[in-house]
Amino acid sequence: MVSWELVFRASVFIAEEMGVALRRSAFSPNIRERMDHSCAITDSEGNIVAQAEHIPVHLGSFRVGVKNLLNWLSNEGVELGPGDAVILNDPYISGTHLNDVMVMEPIYVGNRLIGYVVNKAHHVDVGGPVPGSINPQR
Repeated sequence: MVSWELVFRASVFIAEEMGVALRRSAFSPNIRERMDHSCAITDSEGNIVAQAEHIPVHLGSFRVGVKNLLNWLSNEGVELGPGDAVILNDPYISGTHLNDVMVMEPIYVGNRLIGYVVNKAHHVDVGGPVPGSINPQR
């Protein structure tokens, strides 16, 4: 029982550190100063294993967004390999609006896919004045 708790806490710490690295490397004040981003780790089927305590709407959408993305990739015949990453902002797949850009990358141990790391961050200059985005004219 103790070893499972250690693995869980280590996974949550990794997700938190992902957020720290994202924030420190960001040029966008939305990410760097407002901390409008979230990070999570999933298993190979897209189930959330750990997530950092970041933005609730992002964290809630990871459960749906990651599985939707994995289904879409599967339907397209795409299999992610080591070093691959997917970047998307499709609200119908990721579960939020155009300004939330999601990045997902597979985690491999040897040749075995064990999960994915995923983050979502709000970018003000994406989308423009279209439904689901932010209109700078208003």
